[in-house]
Amino acid sequence: MQLTDDLLPHLETLRQRHREGALRTLGARRAALERLWHALREHEEDLLKALAADMRKPRFEGYLADVGLVHSELRHTLRHFGEWMRTEHPPTPLTLQVASSRMRPEPLGVVLIIAPWNYPAQLVFNPLIAAIAAGNHAVVKPSNETPHTSAVVERILRKALPDEVLVVQGPGSEVGPRLIERFRFDHIFFTGSPAVGRKIMAMAAPHLTPVTLELGGKSPAIVDRKVDLDRAAQRIAWSKYFNAGQTCIATDHALVHADVHDAFLDAVVEHLKRFYGPDPQQSPHFARLVNDRRFNTVAGYLSQGQMVVGGQRDAADRYIAPTVLADVPLGASCMNEEIFGPVLPVLRWTEREEVLDIVARNPYPLATYVFSSDRKAQAFFTDRIPFGGGCINHCMLQFGNPDMPFGGVGTSGMGRYHGKAGFDLFSHRKGIVHASTLIEPGLQLPPYTAAKERVLRWFL
Repeated sequence: MQLTDDLLPHLETLRQRHREGALRTLGARRAALERLWHALREHEEDLLKALAADMRKPRFEGYLADVGLVHSELRHTLRHFGEWMRTEHPPTPLTLQVASSRMRPEPLGVVLIIAPWNYPAQLVFNPLIAAIAAGNHAVVKPSNETPHTSAVVERILRKALPDEVLVVQGPGSEVGPRLIERFRFDHIFFTGSPAVGRKIMAMAAPHLTPVTLELGGKSPAIVDRKVDLDRAAQRIAWSKYFNAGQTCIATDHALVHADVHDAFLDAVVEHLKRFYGPDPQQSPHFARLVNDRRFNTVAGYLSQGQMVVGGQRDAADRYIAPTVLADVPLGASCMNEEIFGPVLPVLRWTEREEVLDIVARNPYPLATYVFSSDRKAQAFFTDRIPFGGGCINHCMLQFGNPDMPFGGVGTSGMGRYHGKAGFDLFSHRKGIVHASTLIEPGLQLPPYTAAKERVLRWFL
């Protein structure tokens, strides 16, 4: 559906369905999720073709990151969300006796999910799965930068969840503000850039609508001198050039100990040859940048360091070769902006505190990856650097564990989802104390006497 003036009645219909309890029961939620499961399976090939049309995304990468991870999240949710819905019975302190306490998760209402272009299917469906499992109705805004994929996403949701989800298409800069200003959502889930995230928060503030922001940042890979260097180079290169670098948790830059710096560069070059062959532009395994604006931004980084490998570009094809830069000055824009493209700056360090200083220039990365066989070095970097999540001796794996909450910290975001964390995010945990009417201790009732105060102090 396109954004028009007659959209408001459709939003109010979603609100009314929520008030009528259309998704209150476990059975109704399960049926909705199973319909989504079947629709995703039916349109899987359509999604893969659309991803290739929008970004020349390799079929394997499309399945892994935009289809397979959704299947995994949906399976995990269907298996466990009945447990997540159960009422909890926390202990009741002596001061509240005679009584019992319980907490039950309840849906928030109608939520808004705004998805980005880099993983235009997965970053619609994964938060939506959590929202439906928690009993919410949803408005979904797919990215207009990936029109083929967004059209398939809408087709899937219209077929599977016509009464639970409303899909609104159009330019994000127009659709988002008009939706948020005209309708009070019960939660907004946004994935995108910090700059737009700030605007979303400001737009949500008049309604006091809670917001989850999944943003990004300059995620470093830190390579210690005590390390399996070939493995580190292989895994960093994979994470950097997957989806042509357009991944919020990709390695943004590598900070490599001076003792292994040159050998690391050589190893990355060799792995790039194995990954993509002598001419990556001809490789079916390397994606393209999403639009001309992103191409121009990333192309501007190519002259900001010593070219180790890569640097070739083709504007008509939106292609920039897998590129490695050395001797990049800290003041360069590629060291102060999230790169979001296939350009890897590599900086050398000798003392651990140097790494902390470099990371602090762009604090709170969404991810940090530490490559070291020294447990003290592993602990130093993971303890001293504030970041959303990460890995030791690998990259990006943290995103694939549905039992582990995912999200940023500080400027890289707020809120957590995946698995139960997503269910909790879209739920209100309502606490109720059930007091007995058989006994009235009377301690809290006037008149307040010295004896009552002594008893109160004993309890509190």
